[in-house]
Amino acid sequence: MTRVHWQKSVRKWHRYLGLIFGIQFLFWTIGGLYFSWTNIKSIRADDVRNELPALRADIPVESPTIALRQLLQKHPHATLEQVQMLVNAQGRPVYLIRYMEHHTGHHLLADAITGATLSSITQDSAVAIALRAVKGRNQLAKVNLVTSTNGHHEYREKPLPAYAIALSGDVHATVYVGKETGMVHSIRNNQWRIFDFLWMLHVMDFKTRDDINNWLLRILSVAGLITLCSGYLLFFLSKRKRKST
Repeated sequence: MTRVHWQKSVRKWHRYLGLIFGIQFLFWTIGGLYFSWTNIKSIRADDVRNELPALRADIPVESPTIALRQLLQKHPHATLEQVQMLVNAQGRPVYLIRYMEHHTGHHLLADAITGATLSSITQDSAVAIALRAVKGRNQLAKVNLVTSTNGHHEYREKPLPAYAIALSGDVHATVYVGKETGMVHSIRNNQWRIFDFLWMLHVMDFKTRDDINNWLLRILSVAGLITLCSGYLLFFLSKRKRKST
C-alpha cells in the first residue's frame, strides 16, 4: 500500500471513529468540566450539614449485650452482622445493630446509656431530625416513605425503609432519614442530581450508575485511544507529505 493510500485509509478511519464516538467524547468533556468546576462539598451537601455535638469520653454506657438479648427474643433466627456506636441527631450515644433475617438486612437502634432497644422512627421524629441536620431556616415541603429503590434512584444502596424529607427555605434539598436507624444517610440537592446524571454518562453505566468496570466503558475507552492515535498518525503523515513536496 502506497503512502497516499495509507494516508487516505487513516483519514477515513479517523473521520468515522470521530463521527461514531464523538458524542461520548463530548459527554466525557462536559462531565469533566462539571466535576472540576464544582465544589464536591456542595455536591455532597457537606457545606449545609450541622455537625453532631461531641460527647465526653467518660460518658457511662451499657454493653450492647442487653440490646442483643432483646433482639434475639423477638427474632430468634437473626444473625448479627455489625454493632456500631454512634451519636444520634439528639446528641445521645446509640448502638446501631445490623442483622440479617431470612436473607434480608435490618437495623436496630439501642440507647447506649440504658441499653434498651428503641422503636422505629416516626414520621414526625424524622422531620425533626432532618430540620436539625441542616443549617439555616427551613421548613417541610413534602415527606414520603421510601421502601424500595432501583439503580437510578438518588437514594440507592442505603438502609431502607427511609423517609424522604424535602425541605425549602435556606436549603433546598431532600434529606433521607432511615426509619430503623434514625440517621441522616443522604442529603440530595440539584447539584448532586446533575453530578449523578453526568457521572452516569461518564462511566457509561446505565443500570446502576456506579460500575466503572463495565464492558461498554472499556470498549469506548479503547475506541477513544484508537481515535486519538489515528489523529496523531494522520498529523505526522500529512507533515511528511508537506516536507516531501
